[in-house]
Amino acid sequence: MVRTLVVVLAALGLPQALAAAEPGFKAELVGGTPGEFPTKGSVRLDLSDADTMLLRAGNTELRVSYRKVNTLEYGQTVSRRYAAAVLISPVLLLSKARKHFVTLGFVDAEGKQQALVLRVDKGDIRSVLAGLEARTGRRVEFLDDEARKAGKG
Repeated sequence: MVRTLVVVLAALGLPQALAAAEPGFKAELVGGTPGEFPTKGSVRLDLSDADTMLLRAGNTELRVSYRKVNTLEYGQTVSRRYAAAVLISPVLLLSKARKHFVTLGFVDAEGKQQALVLRVDKGDIRSVLAGLEARTGRRVEFLDDEARKAGKG
């Protein structure tokens, strides 16, 4: 019976699909300050490591130690605190759709303050916030009442 199931799954191509699945959450990097890492585009946010958050954009990776995260904000608009450091598309500012933004402030290996602004899908935002709070030991700062309702359920 088990062997038959394995043969059927192999015939359907499911092992390849499962092997190709990446861990983490799909997100969009709206902006940020880390030099070598692309500051816009689709990324994969992986919170599975106990010590380091991993952002992957294609073949490029950015690792951030959870201990180095000093700001954790969530809002349905981008934090004004980092607006000067992060280039934001004017189209994004005019959009009326509710979008979920997580702003991470951290100190890099050279001791410089950096920022990342991620747009996370509505279905993933609570898991991302809970994971970041648990790993960093920091409480999420909600930037508005709508964000507080969406983030806490």
